[in-house]
Formats: sequence, C-alpha cells, structure tokens
Amino acid sequence: MAEKRHIPPGLWVKCKYCNEIVYRKEVERNLNVCPKCNYHFRITAREWIDLLCDQGSFQEYFPSLESVDPIYFHGDVKYKDRLGEVQKETNLKEAVIVGKALLNGIPAVLSIFDFNFLGGSLGAAAGEKITRAMELAINERLGFVNISSSGGARMQEGIFSLMQMARTCAALRKVKENRLPYISVLADPTTGGVAASFAMLGDVNIAEPRALIGFAGPRVIEETIKQKLPEGFQRAEFLLLHGMIDIIVERRDMKNTLSRLLRIFSH
Repeated sequence: MAEKRHIPPGLWVKCKYCNEIVYRKEVERNLNVCPKCNYHFRITAREWIDLLCDQGSFQEYFPSLESVDPIYFHGDVKYKDRLGEVQKETNLKEAVIVGKALLNGIPAVLSIFDFNFLGGSLGAAAGEKITRAMELAINERLGFVNISSSGGARMQEGIFSLMQMARTCAALRKVKENRLPYISVLADPTTGGVAASFAMLGDVNIAEPRALIGFAGPRVIEETIKQKLPEGFQRAEFLLLHGMIDIIVERRDMKNTLSRLLRIFSH
C-alpha cells in the first residue's frame, strides 16, 4: 500500500473565476494573477505599494488615523471590538493607506484601499485620509492616484460613512480646479458608495481585467428587476464596451501606464 504524502495547507489556490486549482507560488510569481484565465486576485494595499512605487520611495501620511464608533453600533459583535480584531489581523489602522511616492521617477500622491480591512469599506477615518491626501496633492502640485477595492460605505458608521461620498467629491473638485490630474484605478471589487462617488470621477478611469464595478451587485439587481442580466454585466469589459471606463490595464502594465499618464498630464 502506497504511503500517503502530507500536503501542507495553503499550497494550492482555487481561482474563483475559472475554478481551476493552481499552485499558489505560481500565482504569486505571476503578480497574483491566475495563469490559467488571467483573473486578477485581490491584493493588499501594501502589495499595491510594492507593485507601483519605486523601491523605498513611498512615504506614508496620516498613519495613526483610525475609526471610532460614532453611532455605538451593536451587531453580533460590537463595532469597536470588530475594529480591534481586524486591525490585528491586517496590521492596518484603517481600510485606506495614503502617501507620496515615485512611479518610474514621477512623483504622485496615492490613496490605496485594502479589501481585507472590513471589505475596504469607506468610513469616516478612511474618508478623512483620502480628503487629506487630495489636499496634499494640491499643496505639493502633484497628480493624485486612487486604487479602489471596496464594498462601499461602512454601515456600522451610518450617516457618518455616507457623508464621506460627498466629502471626497468636494475635495476632488478642488483637485480639478487646480488643474491637477486624478487617475482612478478600479480593482475587484469597486462597488457601493465608493463606486457611486470619487472612484468613477477620474480624468482617466482604469480597471483591472474582470473587476466587478458597480453600485448594487448583479444579484441584488436581478432580484429587484426580476430579469436576467446580460453576460458579464458589471465586469470591467462590459463597462468599457458601454463607455463607463476608459481602459483596462493588466497588473504587470499598471505602473508603466500610470507613470506615462502622470507624465502626459504634467506637461
């Protein structure tokens, strides 16, 4: 009888798009992109920084800003307790990291969502960080780049979360009044209040392949209108076809694309 070999956990990963089982290290070597179908797995904010920014150039701003519990939200777990748990799990204070960096030598201000932090939800602290980042871009006369990966507004903060949609759009207007470029990158997923506000207002809106982008999810829409949606509805390719985004860029090309756009807009 053949001896069973022990396979360490986490050695393989299942692609949720093509359902193929792929060797995890092969996916990681491929910038967390499925080698079978080109599905772009979600990556963390820190991984985005490593991917986009020239080595050692990223300077984080406002790292100590974090959410409080403005409406004393109590679900199965208290919001304050859940925040503490996810901060330990992710080693982040909030769902957004902001800072200044060089992209192929081109300086820019960045804000980057991390979906692992409560689904990349937009709360008061995240909105404050994004607003301050936009103000930093204005003060330093730099282009502003936002990487979205978010389920939308953070329900545990109620109206304080929804206010961030208007607040970030108001700050963004000042960026545009100062004739500074705003490039929005839509990663999987970009939905809810983030999609309904500043994420779709870029001078150039870029999406990763097959990213889910929209306000309400397709399942919710189908249940509401009682109709079957078109194939690929709310995926990046569908939005490009219908003029909602400007370009789809693969992860391996993202840094060069962003630096090229920043260089063009700076002249």
